[in-house]
Amino acid sequence: MACGFSVSSAAAPLASPKGDLPLVGNKAPDFEAEAVFNQEFIKVKLSEYIGEKICDSVLLLPGLHVRLSNSSAEITAFSDRYEEFEKINTEVLGVSIDSVGIALRGLFIIDKEGVIQHSSINNLAIGRSVDETLRTLQSLQYVQENPDEVCPAGWKPGEKSMKPDPKDSKEYFAAI
Repeated sequence: MACGFSVSSAAAPLASPKGDLPLVGNKAPDFEAEAVFNQEFIKVKLSEYIGEKICDSVLLLPGLHVRLSNSSAEITAFSDRYEEFEKINTEVLGVSIDSVGIALRGLFIIDKEGVIQHSSINNLAIGRSVDETLRTLQSLQYVQENPDEVCPAGWKPGEKSMKPDPKDSKEYFAAI
């Protein structure tokens, strides 16, 4: 698996298939872009990371190059902790879409089936948290493995989860 950070604007932004549906819960559109990996340019295609490989994907949309210092800081932060994502079978892709106009900072977690499970959009000046991205991803993986449970606010691996209905969630609330 490769951790790629795109220098191309060939990728289309993630948008709802019909323009009026929420992104979360829908298939991520496929894209192909040129990326930098191990100081070399390679082509990456989202569909190469979906299906045949058992992994989730975190897609970063860094925003405009005028905010390169902040984008570079995020890319460095995610890159420095790449091994943590790799340990939980997750690929990190950073894609620049600055040729399509004003681009905000987007972060999308796409599951191994290609479905967008998490989406966050920040204004250009607001960076994203690697810690929160990892926590959200681990929560997603936990509930996919334990479909009769949900992860409460701030949940981390090893902590108690809860049942998704009021009656069965009493056990969780009694313990906290």
